[in-house]
Amino acid sequence: MASLFQGVVFVYLSTITNSGRSENTMKELLDKLTSYNLFNYLLPGVVFVALATKITHYSFVQENIVLAAFLYYFIGLVISRVGSLLIEPALRRLSFIKFAEYADFVAASKKDTKIEVLSEANNTYRTLCSLLLSLLILKGYEIIEEQLIWLESWGVVLLIVALFIMFLFSYRKQTSYITRRIEANK
Repeated sequence: MASLFQGVVFVYLSTITNSGRSENTMKELLDKLTSYNLFNYLLPGVVFVALATKITHYSFVQENIVLAAFLYYFIGLVISRVGSLLIEPALRRLSFIKFAEYADFVAASKKDTKIEVLSEANNTYRTLCSLLLSLLILKGYEIIEEQLIWLESWGVVLLIVALFIMFLFSYRKQTSYITRRIEANK
């Protein structure tokens, strides 16, 4: 399934440019991505860019295929972090989802390798929810920006601050996962 997705992404991104050299570089990059990276970062980034162009006046489409791949991957990474830091905790607080203890997850994953695959699919669904929320947020920002003229000049600064804060919390969460995984394997 991952190779099918790689082909779809390659074809989509190839339509942006006619350069054979860029296409070869793109193929090399796609070959090195894991299925997790494809489905949780690159796919949401590509879909976000395509839909954002349709529903807002913003366009994130890049002519250079290598730049496009990295930008779409980064956008997908941000979308994934929004899901991890906002959607997941909100759904847990609402008791919409319930997680097993992390030590139990680690132990069960050693016995049943399918759990890792299911967890990856689970994260993909969360990221797709985050993608849709992110599109709504972008549309809302577009509407607010039309009303508050100063946002146009401060938007990039606000984005950088928001990304900095988000990645700080992502770093803390990832460090916590690593620590709990180490403790579960003692």
